[in-house]
Amino acid sequence: MGILDFLSGQLIDVIHWTDDTRDTMVWRFEREGHEIKYGAKLTVREGQAAVFVHEGQLADVFTPGLYMLETNNMPVLTSLQHWDHGFRSPFKSEIYFVSTARFTDLKWGTKNPVMLRDPEFGPTRLRAYGTYTVKVTDPGRFLTEIVGTDGEFTRDEVSFQIRNVIVQEFSRIVAGSGIPVLDMAANTAELGKLLAQGISETIAEYGLTMPELYIENISLPAEVEKAMDRRTSMGVVGDIGKYTQFQAAEALGRAESGAGGAMAQGLGAGLGLSMAGRMTGEAQPAGPWGPRPQAAAPPPPPPPVEHVWHVAENGQTHGPYSKARMGRMVTDGALTRESYVWTQGQDGWKRAEDVTELAQLFTVMPPPPPGA
Repeated sequence: MGILDFLSGQLIDVIHWTDDTRDTMVWRFEREGHEIKYGAKLTVREGQAAVFVHEGQLADVFTPGLYMLETNNMPVLTSLQHWDHGFRSPFKSEIYFVSTARFTDLKWGTKNPVMLRDPEFGPTRLRAYGTYTVKVTDPGRFLTEIVGTDGEFTRDEVSFQIRNVIVQEFSRIVAGSGIPVLDMAANTAELGKLLAQGISETIAEYGLTMPELYIENISLPAEVEKAMDRRTSMGVVGDIGKYTQFQAAEALGRAESGAGGAMAQGLGAGLGLSMAGRMTGEAQPAGPWGPRPQAAAPPPPPPPVEHVWHVAENGQTHGPYSKARMGRMVTDGALTRESYVWTQGQDGWKRAEDVTELAQLFTVMPPPPPGA
């Protein structure tokens, strides 16, 4: 470098940073030989902080404002010598600009499913993903703990570590929350706040904070979701027998409109007669080789499920008991009309006399004893 270039470099006395990348967190002010002129002006804009590093040690952190780099306002610099040509000795130092604005729309997600014990489904796995924002609150700590000597540090370089912290904290909070998987969609806001609070304590050691964290989706494995879809479909269909007949009629319509011709029509007529016989219970008409066998009767419906009951007394619950056992408890006086009971599928606790299945236990009274 020529003498004119060197002198012109020393005469540059304005140090500032404007960023248009929107993802740069730290940028080092580059000078030839890290020489900064004595008395230079340092401009720090809103949303920035400037970290002054002298001889490898963090000297000072400048908040937004205009500063004159001299020894009287930088006590860490002790001895400065003069140049023979009237220039003050330059600082052998470095200035790092740190963005203190929020970095938004950062993505996170569980790479592997999180194992937990669900109150309804038992042991299960789930995945989740969302977005978060991060902000530098301690520029000096962030520079020493994360950035080091990197001249240009972007948010992508720290987002990977933060994602690992989020996933670890998410697994801990969700597994210990006790919230059923089907109810988590209604509690994503609360879970997001708890998650952000737990993570902020960890990333504070990096000089960072997490103002916001959003959970966009919580999903079960594909096999479990398919099973839930089938269960939902059964609830929508209702009567499975009528639904089967409807499907058969639809198939007949498609067959008749296709290229099957007379064969499809004959097949449709035969299936129609067979369906009519099953629906009305009548015998099938005889064919050319004798009477056709009557269609097999549908299997009987499954027996009703017997309920078991829990009883609440003095703030405590005991059970479950069968209906027969409940009848003996009525006889013994251990169960009264005012006793509160609950069974699977019942909406909350109810008095025994308000439950149709149990109310009849109180109407069957034994005859008076002999000699009464």
